[in-house]
Amino acid sequence: MAQHQLDELDEKILKLIIGNARMPFLEVARECNVSGAAIHQRIQKLTNMGVIKGSEFTVDNTKVGYETCAYMGLFLQNPGQFPAVTEALKKIPEVVECHYTTGQYDLFIKIYAKNNQHLLKIIHTKLQPLGLARTESLISFKEAFKRQIPINFEEENEQI
Repeated sequence: MAQHQLDELDEKILKLIIGNARMPFLEVARECNVSGAAIHQRIQKLTNMGVIKGSEFTVDNTKVGYETCAYMGLFLQNPGQFPAVTEALKKIPEVVECHYTTGQYDLFIKIYAKNNQHLLKIIHTKLQPLGLARTESLISFKEAFKRQIPINFEEENEQI
């Protein structure tokens, strides 16, 4: 995939909005010493380039009743199943991520369930009917941390 050429202003904008996606454009403009219109244009440019992929609120899964987080390695019966299985996984609301991987698994998913019994029900009623060869599950006790990739263009250029 192509890497986009971004300048210091783009870097500063990204650092600010990654830290607080709800920061008003005028506040970002003040921090960057440019006009609000310039920030609006830059954010629009970054969005059009695909550097920024929207903004979102993060819901605490435990506060809405989903106390079990599991990662599952899926083994497909044959390689031709990739498109059908990924489309079917999109229809299971508890599956929040799906990755094509190297190594032992064909696909790797992240899934939220209300509890272990609910997870078992999802496996039996929603995943097994997809015709998988087998699955391997890892249950997460607690998320230690989660973050965005760091935006440090100067450090990257020094290492190259």
